[in-house]
Amino acid sequence: MADLPEDNALRTRMQKLRLREEDLEESFIRGSGAGGQKINKTSSTVVLRHIPSGIEVRCQRERSQSQNRLIARQELCERLETAFQTAQLEIQNEREKVRRQTRARPRGLKRRFVAGKRHRAGIKEGRGKVGGDE
Repeated sequence: MADLPEDNALRTRMQKLRLREEDLEESFIRGSGAGGQKINKTSSTVVLRHIPSGIEVRCQRERSQSQNRLIARQELCERLETAFQTAQLEIQNEREKVRRQTRARPRGLKRRFVAGKRHRAGIKEGRGKVGGDE
């Protein structure tokens, strides 16, 4: 990121995410859409790919290639943060699910289960044997 405009916030954000320049694959392509001849003739669109995760970001927001490089890195940081948060939430939800499944049932609930079973047993006990030989 030596030839990028100084952005200390972005630099610290990338360090926090353990995002290294060596892990990024950067290419420049011609833009498309509105903008006329300038867009069609210059390669100002930045395609930034994070190799370990496979996340790819395309940026064509500005006319300047250097500005697009900066914006692409910011968008990549946002996507990686979202991916990390989603993974953390998934892990936490799985832990909570297991905790809910394995915890002991409350005493009141157990009492209701036993009362229901006793009631059912009483109903079944009231049934007599079928037959006239007795």
